[in-house]
Amino acid sequence: MKTAITFGDKKVALLLVDLQEEQRRDPLYSVFGFDNVLANAAKLLAGARATGRLVIHAAYRRDFAQHPPRPFEPVTSDGKPTFSDAVNPLTAICMEVAPQASEPVIYKNDASAFCEGNLKPLLSKAQVEWLVIAGVWTEACVAATVHDGIAQGYRVLLVKDACGSATSAMHKTAVLNLANRLYGGAVTDTAGAMDLLDGKTIQAWVAERPVPILFNFTDAADRYAEI
Repeated sequence: MKTAITFGDKKVALLLVDLQEEQRRDPLYSVFGFDNVLANAAKLLAGARATGRLVIHAAYRRDFAQHPPRPFEPVTSDGKPTFSDAVNPLTAICMEVAPQASEPVIYKNDASAFCEGNLKPLLSKAQVEWLVIAGVWTEACVAATVHDGIAQGYRVLLVKDACGSATSAMHKTAVLNLANRLYGGAVTDTAGAMDLLDGKTIQAWVAERPVPILFNFTDAADRYAEI
């Protein structure tokens, strides 16, 4: 249901997940509507910087020298990562959301931005309570980060139109599934998130109980538009 929320005097951080050239230029791993996702993420980034919020970037760079292949992890015929190989220049963060020198960058070997263990100390040091999350892919790295963020005790604001996946359907159903169990957090769009960063109160979607959204193949897009 839609509920009035505000950040008030709570400490807030923006976390951008895997907004990398691979998602734009590799046909196997490109994100549907990535230009729009990037444009919205760039707005969030500008808003966070303008209001003095902590900004953290996460990028997937699979490095077998640091973390050998996991059991059953797919590899190429010559034993290299199938995507986001650390030596591939396409793992670079897109210029539209490029980090400034003062902004931490977490290079991760798994889906969640918490997996390397260096995100939690950054958030704890800044006494962050709300974690604003945007990025790709919604059902994979974004979802894993959201789940871990909740488990670590953070209130997560999921910015739905600043996230994306391979298809619109994959993205929208992923948002709905996340929204169904986004305990302590909320879902909004870029405009709503910008207002929150600016100190305003908005109407955002909050789960009043577990699994409040029931959807199927025919109405998933409509239910997505409602939150």
